[in-house]
Formats: sequence, structure tokens, C-alpha cells
Amino acid sequence: MVSLTDFQHKWARGIGVGLVGFGLFFLLFGMLLYFDSVLLAFGNILFLSGLVFIIGFRRTFTFFFQRPKLKGTSFFFGGLLIVLMRWPILGMLLEAYGFITLFRSFFPVAFGFLGSLANIPLLSQLLQKMGDSGSMV
Repeated sequence: MVSLTDFQHKWARGIGVGLVGFGLFFLLFGMLLYFDSVLLAFGNILFLSGLVFIIGFRRTFTFFFQRPKLKGTSFFFGGLLIVLMRWPILGMLLEAYGFITLFRSFFPVAFGFLGSLANIPLLSQLLQKMGDSGSMV
């Protein structure tokens, strides 16, 4: 069994975050360019490979293939396959449904984090000033 040092773990996670970031960029850019199937497929591949670098192959596999998440996984990977077959709009719709089904339990945590951003002193002052200047009078 090969053991990784702490430096190697940080290095792999850094690559993973970069791959996920580029994957999301290519997905967004592919949607902005009227669902360009090549950019969308490239973004999907980068996103999934980045996820493997961040949490590892075994954890990624067990996340996607848990029994309660098989419906979301099938829609997500089916949409990916349809995007690769150059039907990008239908594929992205299937992927979006699969993504929402897979990460349904994560959304309350993410929204709670976004709500707690207003408690940061500098951000709360900035949001308050933006709210005050938004009046029409």
C-alpha cells in the first residue's frame, strides 16, 4: 500500500480544486456559447476528475453509487453521455436534474453558509450601504 505524505495530499487537493474550477468555467462558458457540446463535455470531464483528486477515487465511487443516490447518478451520467453524443441541451437538463438529486442534502448547508456571510463585519457594512443606496429617492 502506498502512503501519501501531508504535502502530497495538499498538492493533490490543490490540483483537484483547480480542475473543478476549470470544469465549472468550461461548463459556464459552454452554456454561454449556446450549449457548445465540446466545451460542456470538457467541463464535465474536468469537474469529475477534479472531484476524484479532491476526495479520492474510492470516496467518489461510493458517493455516486450509494443505493439512495442511484437515480441521481444515472441521470447525471446519462446526461453526460448524451452531451458526449452531441445533444447538449437535453444532456444538460438531465445532468442538472441528476446534480440536484445527488446534492439535495448539501443545499441546506450551502444556503446556511451563504446566510452566515452577512454576519461578517465588513461584509455586513457593505451590504447595508448597498441597501441604503438602492432607494429611488
